[in-house]
Amino acid sequence: MIFPITYLGPVHYYARLLHARQVQLEHCCRYERQTFRNRCVIVAANGQLPLTIPVVKQSGVTPLTRDVRIAYDTPWQTLHWRSLVSAYQSSPYFEYYMDDFEPFYTRRFEFLFDFDLQLTELVCRCIDMPFHYTFTTGYETAVSEAPDLRHIIHPKYDGAQPDALFHLQPYRQLFQAKTGFLPNLSIVDLLFNKGPESYLVLRDSMGQP
Repeated sequence: MIFPITYLGPVHYYARLLHARQVQLEHCCRYERQTFRNRCVIVAANGQLPLTIPVVKQSGVTPLTRDVRIAYDTPWQTLHWRSLVSAYQSSPYFEYYMDDFEPFYTRRFEFLFDFDLQLTELVCRCIDMPFHYTFTTGYETAVSEAPDLRHIIHPKYDGAQPDALFHLQPYRQLFQAKTGFLPNLSIVDLLFNKGPESYLVLRDSMGQP
């Protein structure tokens, strides 16, 4: 199954990763703006909060995702880390994992793809889930194995091609009394609230094909 690369992608993404027999990371697509490649959504005291990584704009042909460079003309790393600390410092497992995540907000990565991939590897280690992958060698406009996660795991997904196997198991969120349960946030919302039990939530959120 072909997966897009994501920045701390949503719970749906990791549930699919856990259950995939084979994982191919999309390595040959043209970069598309306003996707989970450079955006994640967490929840803070006032509700959902998107965090977006700025990228270097290139003139001419749209670059491949793997060639997109991260922009550092704004202090986005500091802002993102402060947002994560503010949102999750009172959650049950934030302090347990914070030392693993903080270096991603101090070290400068050149390419967005590398940053996303190493964060994904870290998340999978924290959840104790396998993450074995290959890269695509060319772009496929259509895939034989439905659903096409490149279109479904998207901030602007309209529900036209639903993932019938995904049914998120609710878990306790830090601001749930105020916001209600907010489904399919960034994986860190699940991880910082449930810790090692995140694996069970992901396992139980996918039905059998």
